This record gives sequence, structure tokens and C-alpha cells, in this order.
Amino acid sequence: MVGGTGALGRKVVSELLNRDRRVRMLVRDPVKTEEFARRGVELVHGDMMDLPSLIAAIDGADSVITCAAGYTRHSPQDTAQTDTIGNRNLVDAAATVNIRRFVLTSILTCDKTPQVPHFWHKKLVEDRLAERGVRYVALRPGAFIESVTQFGGDPLARGRLIYAGSARVPFTFVWTTDLAGYLARAVDVAGVDGQHIDIGWTRPVSVEEVADIAARQLQKHMRTTVIPGRPLSALGSLIGWANPYVNEMSKMFRWFQSGEYVAETRRQREVFGPPPAPEQGIAGFLSKRGYTVNAETRGA
Repeated sequence: MVGGTGALGRKVVSELLNRDRRVRMLVRDPVKTEEFARRGVELVHGDMMDLPSLIAAIDGADSVITCAAGYTRHSPQDTAQTDTIGNRNLVDAAATVNIRRFVLTSILTCDKTPQVPHFWHKKLVEDRLAERGVRYVALRPGAFIESVTQFGGDPLARGRLIYAGSARVPFTFVWTTDLAGYLARAVDVAGVDGQHIDIGWTRPVSVEEVADIAARQLQKHMRTTVIPGRPLSALGSLIGWANPYVNEMSKMFRWFQSGEYVAETRRQREVFGPPPAPEQGIAGFLSKRGYTVNAETRGA
């Protein structure tokens, strides 16, 4: 498991352990991951910038699941190089030891967005996997529903979602708990080698609709506050030279507003079963955060 200490990776590790799978996790600092060791996870030291360490770490493993993402900047070691050099090294290590299945956490529409670096980098990893002949499957999830609650403290408690761009353009969301289950199952599912599988809900929804669904489920008033797209783009251009992360995020939000960030879930349905409805995903997310959800609004 690579990227197992992140928000998504932790859920994948739990899914694997719940399925009685033996888990080996790549870590930079074993001292910070003692909780995983207590759960029976084998910790191996390695660095995605160091190819020999990756080869040693995954040698003897059956499969690789990676949720590593440098663009999130969750630690000082997370940089764009993680998404480029690091992922290239990981693919080369998998090819060297002849891994049975490589499960990549990719990004929806990554093959259409060279203007958004961290999207495009996932497409390049997919290409590298194919070039090296690694048996892989790439899951391409939409935006994490968790992302709509990252601005303004606890917007659910305050009854206000803050979003950058139009709140009325529908696009694809996923709940990371559902995605973690798919990633864990992808290790063993048959007939998917070399495939790219979009992951999403039964339909795209706008942030305004997310607020409406949450309002019904929480039985409280919810509203949206929008940071307009044009000032956001201007901000990205203005300070992007000093902070490339801001510029990259502004490009991502502009793509969300294109109306093209929508999953084709036919293959998801065939491989993993019926996708969740937005009502189900949002209800699960709210419940996990400790909110009481009106059972009649959960969807089916």
C-alpha cells in the first residue's frame, strides 16, 4: 500500500484488513505509523524518489495499491515530483518485480486536461504502466464530496457551503469510503487489466444540489456562498508565479465549470455493481461526520 497514511489511504487499509488481506505499507517514518503496526500492517521503509527502496519495499508483494498524491501538500515531502518522478519510479519498481496487479488511484477526465498538471500527471502514470507492461487497473474517481466542506470551518453546522466557481454546474462526486472499497476490491476483480474505470454516483450534481440534499437529510436550512470563477482565475494568474498550487487549483475549478467533469459509470456498474445515488453518498458522508440523517431522504 502506497499513500496509506492519507485520508483515502487509511480507508483503503481498513478495507483490506476487513477483507483479511495481509497489508504491507510503504512509509517514510515508521514512528508516525505505529497505529498501523498495532493493527497488523507490515511497515516497510521507502521513498518514492528512491527507486531501489521501492523495489525492495514491494518485492514479494502480490499487488500494489497507490493513493499517493503530491499535489495535496499534506506534508513538506509532498510535491509535484511525487506525481511525476515518484509515480514513475513506483511503476518501474512494479515492472522490475513483476507485480500481479497494480491498482492506481487516477482522476476522472485526466486524459482530457493537460492544462491541469495533477490531472495530467495521472494520465502519464497510466501511460507508463502500459509502456512497461505492468498489469494494472486505473480507477478514475470524481471530486471527493469531502472537498465541499473544506472551506469555512464546519459549513454543515453553520448551514453554508462555500465553493469556488458556479454552484449550479453539475459534475461528478464520490465519497472516499465508497472509493476505498472499490480500490480494495480492484486487487482481485477479473477482466480489468489495462482498463480505466470512471467512478462516480448515478448522476452528476451541482454544489447547489449537494446543499439541497444535505438540507433535506439534516432537516435544516442550507445555502451556498460562491467565490466567482473570474476573480478566482485572476487570483491564480496573479499569485501563481509565487504559489503554483493556487494557480493549479484555479485551473481545476475552471475545468469543473466546463460541464465535462462527468463520469461514465457503465463499467463501474459492471465491475463493482450499481453506483450509489448522490443521496446515498451524501447520507453516508454526513453520518460518518456524526450527523443524524433523516432515513426517508437517504435514497436507494
